[in-house]
Amino acid sequence: MQEAIRAGTVQEPPLFEGEQTYERITAQIGDIPFEKHPIGWTVMFGLGFTGTTLLVFALCMLLLWGVGIWGVNQPVGWGFDIINFVWWIGIGHAGTLISAILLLLRQGWRMSINRFAEAMTIFAVMCAGLFPAVHTGRPWVDYWLLPIPNWLAVWPQFRSPLEWDVFAVSTYFTVSVLFWYMGLIPDLAAVRDRAKSHLAKVISGILSWGWRNSAVHWMRFESAYLLLAGLSTPLVLSVHSVVSLDFAISIVPGWHVTIFPPYFVAGAIYSGFAMVLTLVIPFRILYPKLREYITMHHIDMMAKVMLATGLIVFYGYMMEAFFGFYSANMFEKYMITNRMFGPYWPVYWALIFCNGVVPQLLWFRKVRHHLWLLFIISLIVNVGMWLERFVIVVVSLHRDFTPSGWGMYGPTIWDVATYVGTIGFFVMMMFLFARFVPMLAMAELKDLWYRLYGHGGGHNGHAKTEAPAPTRTGGGV
Repeated sequence: MQEAIRAGTVQEPPLFEGEQTYERITAQIGDIPFEKHPIGWTVMFGLGFTGTTLLVFALCMLLLWGVGIWGVNQPVGWGFDIINFVWWIGIGHAGTLISAILLLLRQGWRMSINRFAEAMTIFAVMCAGLFPAVHTGRPWVDYWLLPIPNWLAVWPQFRSPLEWDVFAVSTYFTVSVLFWYMGLIPDLAAVRDRAKSHLAKVISGILSWGWRNSAVHWMRFESAYLLLAGLSTPLVLSVHSVVSLDFAISIVPGWHVTIFPPYFVAGAIYSGFAMVLTLVIPFRILYPKLREYITMHHIDMMAKVMLATGLIVFYGYMMEAFFGFYSANMFEKYMITNRMFGPYWPVYWALIFCNGVVPQLLWFRKVRHHLWLLFIISLIVNVGMWLERFVIVVVSLHRDFTPSGWGMYGPTIWDVATYVGTIGFFVMMMFLFARFVPMLAMAELKDLWYRLYGHGGGHNGHAKTEAPAPTRTGGGV
């Protein structure tokens, strides 16, 4: 009876391309760190290293002369430092979403991009954590922010948003590193077994903790991985919500709103997926082997997530403007008017164009499948999300309640150098990651291959080698 009423099968796009076996997956991905890397890798690593050098120089000047070299002033006490902090911490959210939430939702397409996204999360959080540390003005005593028992019985001010950031960011970074490393252990064991040099064997052997691919190892691995996924899931919502409370607990017009936590979380996922696309598309070009595992279906799914979160963010913009006028609060109303028609009006309308207008192109399948157009859109979204943080921080502060205290903000060369330097550091770390670590999760891809296509590894002489499109019944049975 069930067979009689079952609807026709619906063809789904394949998650693999080309002829695949377990051995080929290991060889194609696991051998990349041992192969000669393309010239593009050398160029990008060189640019990233140059940016990192600029960052070190800018930080040395900051420690030598103090935050006076930045453009912060009164009334704009928060400038590029907090803008960049919020921007970087937002970029890091896509990694946790892809790795944890999509894992719990059993989304198979995540397995080709989760390693990329997790690495991106770690490096983005490292860049983000730098800014509050130096923003204090006396970074050599930042350890005062930690609740260290001492004979003076002096504790941090737990009601301070800066203190909340310490716990939120440090927890997020710790769990992200553990989650990333946990997924690496089986792949590091595969690298250990394939390494040609003694040094590579020793290092990967130590880092793989004696992994022998036994059933007991897999049982413990899957339990720990699932536990970390469950632990990471609330962090996706909590970390950027805590960051949004840095603003929302104040009385500054434009900040004192209840929409900020979901608004910030949606924006974080939006910018995070844009950054994943910004990285994945060039890496597919530099390493053609990756095209068999990061297919156009994966890119299409990421573009759809970016479109969905972009619509939520754009809705937040509209509601923010609506309630600014609907509240009948003269200060809130002026804040919206100042954003739209004040001295910084080009920034506001550029933000609306980048985050609200351009992503509407993603409704069209041809756009989502045009790599270079999608790459440009993801770059525009990243720019738009940075402009959003500029509007929230600077435009809300530069004109507050009393006109006598109004002022303008302009970044100095050291603000720009620090920001560009963190981008260089991020690029350098991503390309070092590609150089020394398997870029894709080999163990998870082989598990996905088995669940989709059966014994693809070939225990018999007639194993499937082509990647057929998986089918599902229309009734979901």
